[in-house]
Amino acid sequence: MTHPPTDRPTDRPRPSVLFACVHNGGRSLAAKVLTEHHAAGAVEVRSAGSQPGTDLNPVVVQVLHERGLSTEGERPSLLTREGVEAADVVVTMGCGEACPFVPGKRYEDWELTDPKGRDLETVRGIVEEIDRRVQRLVAELTAG
Repeated sequence: MTHPPTDRPTDRPRPSVLFACVHNGGRSLAAKVLTEHHAAGAVEVRSAGSQPGTDLNPVVVQVLHERGLSTEGERPSLLTREGVEAADVVVTMGCGEACPFVPGKRYEDWELTDPKGRDLETVRGIVEEIDRRVQRLVAELTAG
């Protein structure tokens, strides 16, 4: 009797990433949307803010739309310890000491300019840098 292979990607649990920043309307929003795009369902993605705002950054939304990416249904949400505990990788982007630390979790701190109040060209550059980092992370998480 033979058994099916167990190392197929569909048999492994999807890795989970949480992107966290302060307002959850700019950097972490862009990272979430870009990760969903590049991972095509292979990675579970969430985002949250240590002090979530009420709205998405309109310039970040514009840049994502220029790239053909939707932000429909996205809303800022509060960063919680439970959210951190549920993630395999926690990527912080300027939330500082407000980000809960859970031993044993993999953390990455991406130092990125806050797009709040920035002009369109500056925000395009910020989103481009987030995209480069996201592509590396997705490739690493989906390898094998």
